[in-house]
Amino acid sequence: MRARLRPPRTLKVTRIGRTYLVVTFGVGLGALNTGNNLLYLLLGLLLSMVVVSGVLSERCLRDLSVRRVGTDAAFAAEPFAFRWAITKKKGHGFALTLGEADSPLTGQGGVGYLRAGVDHVVRADLLAPRRGPLPLTGVRITTTWPLGLFAKSRIFSLEGTLLIYPRRGYACQDPGEAERGPVGDAGNPRRNDGTGDVSGLRELMQGEDARRIHWRKSASAGKLLRVEREREERRTWVLAVDAGLEGDALERRCEEVAALAHRLIEEGHEVGLDTADGRVRPAAGSAQEQRILRALAWLGYEGPRADEEAA
Repeated sequence: MRARLRPPRTLKVTRIGRTYLVVTFGVGLGALNTGNNLLYLLLGLLLSMVVVSGVLSERCLRDLSVRRVGTDAAFAAEPFAFRWAITKKKGHGFALTLGEADSPLTGQGGVGYLRAGVDHVVRADLLAPRRGPLPLTGVRITTTWPLGLFAKSRIFSLEGTLLIYPRRGYACQDPGEAERGPVGDAGNPRRNDGTGDVSGLRELMQGEDARRIHWRKSASAGKLLRVEREREERRTWVLAVDAGLEGDALERRCEEVAALAHRLIEEGHEVGLDTADGRVRPAAGSAQEQRILRALAWLGYEGPRADEEAA
């Protein structure tokens, strides 16, 4: 209903425009009271500039097409880069500003000059107040060309959804104990030949990697010595968000789980997620972190269907 009742163009008077209109009104009153022809000529010039401004700004907003390029990741309460691609079929565009219409997102991007037939990408730093799926209804394009007296806007209907991840912060709690696998699968955390801390030196055996030789100790001992390091075993954690949390408690828990997942995945461990809406199987890598962030962003909202999540 809002889209149907929305006018095709919206006009807003700028600060300079208000001063200009006040001066024009004053000149008009002076012309009527004195009957001076020069004042009538000046009034006509001022009014004609208003008409010229409306015509030129309308030409800037015609023959435009826009599409969303999107963002790599959007976190709540943190500026993120968002992009649109704008094209003008005919003519030229000047002083164009782009932003999301009817959306809690704050921020906008602009382009000073747009040539005809060129696909120009506009970047903006947007800010979302909170996490969750954010419906997008349209893109607003505004121009103040040519005199900056009026800001004329046109809204292009473009449906979409932007998923806002939980705010990045610090976790005040430990992740707890790691899950233990079947007997025989767990390795010895003090086992050597890894990439952890140095555990000692021993003589280099035939066929071993020469890059592990400690040359200074070998020179003093008169034989080749290699460095032994502790092997850091990969562990598995399954983080949980308790059912029944609402409001600020749910938001805080989602932020803590996101921070814990980021820390554990950066350390090379496997991390899973258990919520009331479903379960994310433990895995490692940046792709797993994205899956956990998506699950946390949808928590408390109507989640996507299985086929949409797979796509």
